[in-house]
Amino acid sequence: MFDDYLSWKPYFEIVTMVHGDCVEVAELHSARFSRPWNDGEFSGLLSQSSVFGAVARQTNAFFSKPMGGFVLSREAGGEAEILTVAVSEKFARAGLGWRLMQAAMREAEMRGAETMFLEVDGGNASAVGLYRKLGFKTVAERQAYYTAKDGTKSTALVMRRDLR
Repeated sequence: MFDDYLSWKPYFEIVTMVHGDCVEVAELHSARFSRPWNDGEFSGLLSQSSVFGAVARQTNAFFSKPMGGFVLSREAGGEAEILTVAVSEKFARAGLGWRLMQAAMREAEMRGAETMFLEVDGGNASAVGLYRKLGFKTVAERQAYYTAKDGTKSTALVMRRDLR
């Protein structure tokens, strides 16, 4: 029995983001980004018909269903973009980023998008690696675009992937 407890792993389901998720989403965003968005900003975006999102909820938690990550996207005119995506540091390297991105790409394609764009800090090697594995290619760079909490600047990579 004790060995089963030690080998316990969290399991997640990817579900549609709803307005009730916005407080938790904003908390996770705040933990992962130097310029966090608040729950009102997430709710406002989610109110737009072109915006959609998904959250990863732990299904085998004992008392609640904690959020492991989220993705927020937009589709318009045959193009989609990832507005923001984050995975809890607690669940990093568990495949949640991959699953959330797959969900966003499927939904974007169902809404008629033929391409998807995203922007990422070029210094975020794990995110850049994930996006490249998903088939995204760098199409532009924005020098000194992001500002870290310590004031340092970094380059934004604009990445693109064909969905069809």
